[in-house]
Amino acid sequence: RDLAPRDLSGTSDPFARVSCCGHTLETAVIKKTRFPHWDEVLEFELAEGELGEAVLSVEVWDWDIVGKNDFLGWVEFPLDTTCTDPTKGWFQLLPFPSTAADHGGQLGALLLAVRLVEDRVLPPPYYQPLIQLLTEPILCPGQPSAGTALAILEEVTSAESRQDVATKLVKVFLEQGLAVPLLDFLTTRELARTTDPNTLFRSNSLASKSVEQFMKVVGLPYLHEVLKPVVNRIFEEKKYVELDPGKMELSRSRRARGDGWEGHARISFKGSLSEVQVRESSLELLKGYLGDIVDAIVGSVEKCPLLMRAAFKQLRERVEERFPLAQHEEVRYFSISGFLFLRFFAPAVLTPKLFSLREQHADPRTSRTLLLLAK
Repeated sequence: RDLAPRDLSGTSDPFARVSCCGHTLETAVIKKTRFPHWDEVLEFELAEGELGEAVLSVEVWDWDIVGKNDFLGWVEFPLDTTCTDPTKGWFQLLPFPSTAADHGGQLGALLLAVRLVEDRVLPPPYYQPLIQLLTEPILCPGQPSAGTALAILEEVTSAESRQDVATKLVKVFLEQGLAVPLLDFLTTRELARTTDPNTLFRSNSLASKSVEQFMKVVGLPYLHEVLKPVVNRIFEEKKYVELDPGKMELSRSRRARGDGWEGHARISFKGSLSEVQVRESSLELLKGYLGDIVDAIVGSVEKCPLLMRAAFKQLRERVEERFPLAQHEEVRYFSISGFLFLRFFAPAVLTPKLFSLREQHADPRTSRTLLLLAK
């Protein structure tokens, strides 16, 4: 809140850069505001020997399309102070130690939470009783499933912890070679509860989240092979794409930079583009990008992992059994495309960084292009 204005508009385009033990992550850029709301979780995986006297550093910057980004302030946390209790609250942003200028406390503050979680991994035999309990309905399919540990876990898992539980379940069952039977068990139970095929797998149930996590674990190399060439091209070309007349920039602008941030000037060439020209140009670009993405997906059938194909073949058969009427003939395909496109390809196009397609978040212009493509 109350970030320093670094643009002529009296606002900034802030993003945060978080660093720890030589690792760095960045948030998305939020344009034209001094009160950004990121609502992002950035995670570092640190080896035991890396901790020591490690420090977590959070820097806030103003993103600029031309020239260098402007520093807005920073705050740091020694990790040894977060070992016992999570650190949470508003923290005053500080200038670089080398900065002599007096900012008079005008750099603003940052609301964040820092938590250090230690994972203790025991030898495999310790987990065997739990694994046997979870896999019981899979290995003994003739028994009633209602009272099994897996069924009870499905019922009691809260919405907040569902993704975490799904991630752990998928990893456990993949290790046991039982991932496809796990998905079959969970999706069959959800099918039994579904009366309207139009709502099938639309909620964030444990079944939906498990299929989603399964695709991320099993299908990530496949996703990279299909989408990375097009996504990289979109990032490199940085084309201006906009269909909403209310958001169109109908003048081409360039920012000139002086010695300090006070020296910014904006040079505009008014009337250089019309609304019709922007829309037509944007449509042409979107059609080109989208055509390449669809062609890449359609042409990748043989590259799709066998485990994913087996899981979706099983799902299609279960859906056909649950909705056998001719009027529901297309549900068998919608159930699969809902996962494959809405929970796999489209999210990866929208936020490539979360799927390791890019190392950093997209700049605002590229991010807008990706959003329109994902839609």
